[in-house]
Amino acid sequence: IYEFCVGDFVHHPSRPDWGTGQIQSIIGHRITVNFEHMGKTIILADQISLSPVADETDSAPSGYRRRRIIARLIKTG
Repeated sequence: IYEFCVGDFVHHPSRPDWGTGQIQSIIGHRITVNFEHMGKTIILADQISLSPVADETDSAPSGYRRRRIIARLIKTG
């Protein structure tokens, strides 16, 4: 299980060419991510398991952590 918050950094498992993305919003199973090389994209969390980028997420500005909007995703496969 992964927990994501607004401001966390992630990778798309099947699109490494998109680069690192930052979570912009989480509404239900819809996660809006702004990727370096793709731009803003909506990810359906019940279909795609994003991978956390621990180093960048840990260094995100504290303002992103104030709003604890969390998506719990169960990794399958």
